[in-house]
Amino acid sequence: MIEQRPPVAMIVEDDPAVRQVVRDYLVSAGYRVEAHGDGVTALRTLRDARPDVLVLDRMLPGISGDELCREARAIDPRLPIIMLTALDAVEDRIDGLERGADDYLAKPFALRELLLRVNALVRRRRAEPSEARAFDVGPFRVDPARRAVLRGGRPISLTSREYELLLHLIRNPDRVVSREELLREVWGWDSGDPSNVTVHVRRLREKIEPDPREPQHLVTEWGAGYRFVVAVAP
Repeated sequence: MIEQRPPVAMIVEDDPAVRQVVRDYLVSAGYRVEAHGDGVTALRTLRDARPDVLVLDRMLPGISGDELCREARAIDPRLPIIMLTALDAVEDRIDGLERGADDYLAKPFALRELLLRVNALVRRRRAEPSEARAFDVGPFRVDPARRAVLRGGRPISLTSREYELLLHLIRNPDRVVSREELLREVWGWDSGDPSNVTVHVRRLREKIEPDPREPQHLVTEWGAGYRFVVAVAP
């Protein structure tokens, strides 16, 4: 059996004290860590570093965290990204998620909580589903070995979190799935902010629905959750 390399975390944080503390904590947890104080340097090394997770401060000199998030998505659409920020309003959290982050942690934060969230993302990132066969659901073809989803033969560009969310819903067709279940099964959290689910569902609809304003497949069941509809009425 080939031994898997240690997971790689890239930290981009302009506060040297925070950067060092987070780096040391992740190293003690078994991570190999690339740490940078600005977005320009991080972007220059991102492709070669091939991190399993990106821990990203939103307020950065040079290139903002928002821009670095977009650039990182262009390099690796499924790279898990956690944004760190001093902005704690609900609107700011939602805005960060809308810009492509998988998760969002407001400062000050507990290192243990950050590690739990990083671990959950990396576990899903590094899962080995190579034995799973591709399957069809309605107009979608899901290939777990490549973590790919196609519609009408055309690939849909999904982040790691969007893929896991869609996969869970597809595997539970025509069943109402609560946001609490999605947080537990997709995010790996026993509790958390349901707005994470709301934002990711909205982003997912923009990618899989012909008209996101009138979703055919990813339907909201008000007060209960979401339901993935396989058969769509003509």
